[in-house]
Amino acid sequence: QVKKQCDQKLLIRMKTKCVPCSLNLDTQCPAGYTKITNGTGTPDCRYYLEIKTHTLSFPGCRHRCVREFEQPECCQGHWGPDCMGK
Repeated sequence: QVKKQCDQKLLIRMKTKCVPCSLNLDTQCPAGYTKITNGTGTPDCRYYLEIKTHTLSFPGCRHRCVREFEQPECCQGHWGPDCMGK
């Protein structure tokens, strides 16, 4: 039995919005994504507050999220919607 379908596993990474670290404990990843950071997340960003005519910048936190999905692909030498072609 020759394998015709060789699906590729893809990992999609994303980060949540930058917010004050104290507010980031309850931040959730979008549906289908898994949170890979703990607690308040990673303190690697800045968020901005507009106060009248000024914009203030503060250090903040965000979470990292990943999603794994399989992309259907034919093995080498096969093609077509059902990977039957040679």
